[in-house]
Amino acid sequence: MDTLSQFKDEFETEYQTTRKFFEVYPENKNEYAPHEKSMKMMPLATHIAEVFGWPDIMLKTSDLDFATSGYQPKQLSSKEDLLQVLDENFKSAKEALNNAKEENLNDTWALKNDGHELAKWSKYGSIRHALNQITHHRAQLGVYYRINDIPLPGSYGPSADDQSF
Repeated sequence: MDTLSQFKDEFETEYQTTRKFFEVYPENKNEYAPHEKSMKMMPLATHIAEVFGWPDIMLKTSDLDFATSGYQPKQLSSKEDLLQVLDENFKSAKEALNNAKEENLNDTWALKNDGHELAKWSKYGSIRHALNQITHHRAQLGVYYRINDIPLPGSYGPSADDQSF
């Protein structure tokens, strides 16, 4: 089974769909959140864009420790920033997947905080988790759009807003 080829195809599909969502991102709604416990719209969209870079990190490291790695979420402020980060991260993920070997997917990868293991998967599982995160958070973004009367692009077929259906 050629898992890396399948991952590349899936990331390409998710990238194209996410790019459509970001192309209609509303500039004046960065601080919008549907509930006090919800992420604001721009940090949510930024997180989605950043997840596209995770395969590069996952394939080149054995873990990410939030306390010691220096990782800080990006602070974006515009649709153009979102599209640029999405494009850059997709490119790095694609390159990492192109350079990986099937056996690399058996190695383990973990999320940590100050040495405490929060989650651990095979690299296959961690990349699959990243794809799930993209889908999950893009669906959240779609709810934010719907609440704000922003027409939704189709994801896995047409949306109710597509004129073609």
